[in-house]
Amino acid sequence: MSAVIQSIARPPQHEVPLTAGALARLFAFDATQAIDLGCFVREVRGVAGRLPEARYALNLCEDRYRFVVALCAAALRGQTTLLPPSRAPAVVAEMLAQHADSYALCDAPGYGDAPVVAATQRCWRLPAALPHLDGEPLRLPDELLVAIGYTSGSTGRPKPNPKTWASLRASTAQNLAALDDLLDHRGVTPLVATVPPQHMYGMEMSVLLPLLGPVAVHAAKPFFPADIARALHDAPQPPLLVTTPVHLRALVESDAQLPVLRGIVSATAPLSRELAQAAEARFGSEVRELFGSTETCVIARRRTAREDAWTPLPGVLLLPQPDGTAVQAAHLAQAVVLADLVEVHADGRFELRGRNADLIEIAGKRASLGDLSRRLLAVPGVRDGAMFQLDPCPRTGVARIAALAVVALGTSEADVLAALRAHIDAVFLPRPLRLVDALPRNETGKLPRAALAAVLQGAG
Repeated sequence: MSAVIQSIARPPQHEVPLTAGALARLFAFDATQAIDLGCFVREVRGVAGRLPEARYALNLCEDRYRFVVALCAAALRGQTTLLPPSRAPAVVAEMLAQHADSYALCDAPGYGDAPVVAATQRCWRLPAALPHLDGEPLRLPDELLVAIGYTSGSTGRPKPNPKTWASLRASTAQNLAALDDLLDHRGVTPLVATVPPQHMYGMEMSVLLPLLGPVAVHAAKPFFPADIARALHDAPQPPLLVTTPVHLRALVESDAQLPVLRGIVSATAPLSRELAQAAEARFGSEVRELFGSTETCVIARRRTAREDAWTPLPGVLLLPQPDGTAVQAAHLAQAVVLADLVEVHADGRFELRGRNADLIEIAGKRASLGDLSRRLLAVPGVRDGAMFQLDPCPRTGVARIAALAVVALGTSEADVLAALRAHIDAVFLPRPLRLVDALPRNETGKLPRAALAAVLQGAG
């Protein structure tokens, strides 16, 4: 009875603007064009009028500008955008199957194809020339479920995390505060991102910042160092680079010449102090690392080249618990418990002490998978690597440790194991250890456990 009364008594939805700033301000750019906010708004209206009726839209657009147009057009129609953890055919098929009233939003040919759904009945392509439509300012209900982001699957099956427009607006205000001294307060700050917009970090930095802040985004998703450098040179003034440790390391080790930068932002995986210092020295720009998750969005920042402790964003409170850390923030409807173990200082800053999900126990001895992987990466000759725990053996019940490593020419499995044996307990030595050409990192540099297991099986 009470549930019925509550649904009847629900207050009317409160609508708020979808965008911020003057319509003449720069919103997006690339090597050939500059798009102002007014043009973007007209294209959003035009696309919204053509979208099919549905409850969910699976946004597979690879052109970043078109992704933002599609996301906002779907929101205007009251549709929730699904942000897939990957574009793997099986993942896309599973998400469409899980959401019966859904369709896939794809780029037009030539803007980055999505062949995995191109032949299906549930693929709607954005036209090559986006339609324009004049009208009233764009507004959304604060209560609208704008998107559902998914965890990467690095510790298991990807999990959905719903995001309302109110929560996204609140978290974006915090992100703008966290980046305030890296932004150009006399105009619009150009931004180039290497992370896909479907990832929550990419969504926060390269979609929401341009929508709600004085930021203009490059339409591309550059991957290789030369592509990143070209995109940065497209900016009309010193840009902000939003990237990951994997891309940052590739840039540092390359001969790419970057323009003057306003700053470098990194997230998605731990950034070492050595890499942060090397990047600051190489490019003459501060490297600011952000800490967050799909569940919480960004919640803290630090200058990794100079400090170990993280500074929580305004309004964020961390409460250590035996099984992780509870996060309270204005953009969260309720506290979210992360698997990260933290030590909170008297001034409110905190340091990470591992992840509850990383803690393993074998033969009564405990270790952290994160620490084991760091020791693997410290072995001379190892260029990339990761340790992970296998499923328990049906006969013994023991879940052993396995490892994949990319090594320099002349380094053998025996060399790696010998070096590890000197630093870790024998029960945690990887059995098996496989040398591979490359690790199965996704677009943000993360290593989904299922992908690691598949490579291990193929290399066996």
